[in-house]
Amino acid sequence: MSEAQFNIAEIKARWNDVLDELMAHDRVLWLAFFDARLVSYTDGVLLLDFVDATKFNGDHDFKSARKPEQIALLQQAIHKVLGLTPTISEV
Repeated sequence: MSEAQFNIAEIKARWNDVLDELMAHDRVLWLAFFDARLVSYTDGVLLLDFVDATKFNGDHDFKSARKPEQIALLQQAIHKVLGLTPTISEV
């Protein structure tokens, strides 16, 4: 399946596999992305929303861990599981 043929439902269906791939390499990185809501996948851009992370007191969104190098590792996990290499964007 080409990247253009994927839709958000297909990515959501395999998201736990992507997270498992992250956790196998780096549990902290898994924590940085486990509560992401997958909003959309359009034109090769995967849009993530971390709104649930703000429902608790204090800083629970791990935004500081979502640096370019961590985003690259997420892209690698997505590629390994789905064969996609999306651009990652946050709401």
